[in-house]
Amino acid sequence: MKLIRTENYKEMSLEAGKIIVEKIRSNPAITLGLATGSTPKGVYEYLIHDCVANGTTYREAKTVNLDEYIGLPAKDSNSYHYFMSQSLFNHLDINEDHTHIPNGTAANLEQECLRYEELINELGGVDLQILGIGQNGHIGFNEPGTPFSSRTHLVTLAQNTREANSRFFNSIDEVPTHAITMGIASILESKEILLLVSGGNKAEALLKLINGEISEDFPASALKNHNNVIVIADRDACKYI
Repeated sequence: MKLIRTENYKEMSLEAGKIIVEKIRSNPAITLGLATGSTPKGVYEYLIHDCVANGTTYREAKTVNLDEYIGLPAKDSNSYHYFMSQSLFNHLDINEDHTHIPNGTAANLEQECLRYEELINELGGVDLQILGIGQNGHIGFNEPGTPFSSRTHLVTLAQNTREANSRFFNSIDEVPTHAITMGIASILESKEILLLVSGGNKAEALLKLINGEISEDFPASALKNHNNVIVIADRDACKYI
């Protein structure tokens, strides 16, 4: 696991963006694993700017997102479908058919999990997976206690995860209680992983990741079992290291 320290969020986003663009240019048909939330938003802004300014193309690229809330239609402004469209896809030359996000309104959610896992395999796996980390160590929506052997599955969201995500909703009562997420085993099969960590509220989680033991009680610790992980963290996130 390689740690790159940056001065601030903007620099973290810049460093991550440069790595992603380099991978896309060297492998135009790359399969990117994408995350949602505030942490990767600056990276997506960089990718959009680079696409416009430098002509980096996404026509052959494929994407798979980590997760989606259960019960929110794709056009709901709080769904991850909507977030990805507004924050990235609508501003690139990517083929919409090449972008994949779990269907949180599928009639058979268990079958949707199996379908999504099969889709990732059909794409040849993820070449580069972008991750954030929760304060409790969750990656994707894999909460503490999730088996490292897990595949794409249904989850009940922890209360602190719902509280953290409530800033995107009018109230915590509107935050879904369940989601579909790629499992830890699914994530670890990615060829490369880029973990983004920003802010003092993530400092304890980063400290535990770097110096703590590998345990299912702290899902992100599974990343220590992967041989190609880059962590990019800003100064506030690194304050205990």
